[in-house]
Amino acid sequence: MIRTLIVDDSAFMRMAIRSMLASSPDIKIAGDACNGKEAVDKSKSLHPDIIIMDVNMPVMDGLTAVKTIMSTDPVPIIMFSTLTVEGSKEALEALQLGAIDFVPKSESHHDVNKIEKELVDKIRNIHSSNPSILRLINMRKFKGEVVRGKWSCAGDFAVLIGSSTGGPSSLEQVIPRLPGDLPAPVFVVQHMPEGNFCKQLAERLNFLSELEIKEARNNEKVTAGVVYIAPGGYHMTVKKALGVTRIKLIKSQPVHAVMPAVDVIAESMLDVYGKNIVAAILTGMGFDGAAGFKKIRDAGGSTIACSEDTCVIFGMPKAAIAAGGIDTVKPIFEIPEEIVRMSEVKCNGK
Repeated sequence: MIRTLIVDDSAFMRMAIRSMLASSPDIKIAGDACNGKEAVDKSKSLHPDIIIMDVNMPVMDGLTAVKTIMSTDPVPIIMFSTLTVEGSKEALEALQLGAIDFVPKSESHHDVNKIEKELVDKIRNIHSSNPSILRLINMRKFKGEVVRGKWSCAGDFAVLIGSSTGGPSSLEQVIPRLPGDLPAPVFVVQHMPEGNFCKQLAERLNFLSELEIKEARNNEKVTAGVVYIAPGGYHMTVKKALGVTRIKLIKSQPVHAVMPAVDVIAESMLDVYGKNIVAAILTGMGFDGAAGFKKIRDAGGSTIACSEDTCVIFGMPKAAIAAGGIDTVKPIFEIPEEIVRMSEVKCNGK
């Protein structure tokens, strides 16, 4: 039984969420709260397995409540956030504070039932994945230096990073520690819905990094030293023609129920870069990336998975390891060093 606490200042939304979860016999409503302070108090007294929390509330807002709960008695929290620019920014801030995931919240009460399946699936998947909330919190405290490399490139190579649930915090442990003179493009697939979320993520990482971080645009020329984050709702691929590599964004069907998908860009990168790929998979539920990483490794590329003891949710790394797609398993705080080391090998033609 998954005991769930609902936190929203709207009585309509609390009732709507109760209605959504009523048809799931494995999910029990432990209680509800109408503001962040009440959420903090009820979290202590009711000990829920998962909290569903709105961002904007009176008395104490959702962000302050997340920070307070995570500092006292950590619980997996799923945030509700609008698809607006401000909503995207708040959702990412909540993830940095320790929330495990978010669900886009419609601004129209008439569309609220559209999120039912996504919400129920996330509650079940997060609970069954036994996420390490304390690891997520502790990871934020680690501030490593930028890792320097020695480059004498003999040909093109590229870096791929894949992540999902728990990814934004994990990406903050990796990308800002990559050197600004990395002579390769970096392609990032972070499972996000369509909207402003990936743009906000790119802007935050860009502020923290020596590398240029941007949300990828269709048909733009790929440049070394730039990190391209796949926009939500599109598969990102790369294609080379007349000696120029460009990004191609594809609006099609989800792969493994996600779009963008790690496996999609992995396939296209093999066509362009062959064995000259360094790929790391960080955290997330499901098995996206397992097939693509196996193909990269079989082609002679170098692959890394985050270790279980430093992974928020070990699903995607575990699947890639089980598929035989991983060369080495490293804790999250050693992955930047490993990316640079493997990049030196690819760059220097060893």
